[in-house]
Amino acid sequence: MARATMNPIISGLSGSIGKDHYARRTRNGKTIISLKPDFSNRQFSEGQLEHQHRMQHAAGYAKVASRENPVYAKLAKGTAKNAYNIALADWLKPPIIHSIDWQDGCIRVDATDNVQVTKVIVTVLDQEGRPLEQGQAELVFGVWWDYHAANNGLIRIEAWDLAGNSTQQEFYPSRFNSVWERTR
Repeated sequence: MARATMNPIISGLSGSIGKDHYARRTRNGKTIISLKPDFSNRQFSEGQLEHQHRMQHAAGYAKVASRENPVYAKLAKGTAKNAYNIALADWLKPPIIHSIDWQDGCIRVDATDNVQVTKVIVTVLDQEGRPLEQGQAELVFGVWWDYHAANNGLIRIEAWDLAGNSTQQEFYPSRFNSVWERTR
């Protein structure tokens, strides 16, 4: 790839260049010249059509959320991305539950997201899968989510992000194993 610096011919250039090339400028001021793509005989697979549908929903969310939620603008500040790009990525990526720790009735959850985990819901179930108790965990030290359970049983954790995505993980603490960690 050729690089031109301080070239008055390509400075500010954008749009079509002849029949086969076009130029565009990035947010940080770089000019990129490339071949025009040829989509004349393209047929999409079922998976590609599903992804396009998902991207349409993500774009709709990002269009509104990037204007209404200042978190996205704050994360985009100082980067080559804008608030729309951050909101789009947030919609496409659900939170991740890294670990669950259960000690003396306190359930501690380590969950992260590319933008923000907004809530963690803890449900304690009995042997038959019926809920014994359910509640929202409290954010502690800006990192961990703590919930104080009155019952023992199967623990179901749901982590939610700003875009409304959720991730679920189940864990059954035993006398010998009181920690669940995600395999990386």
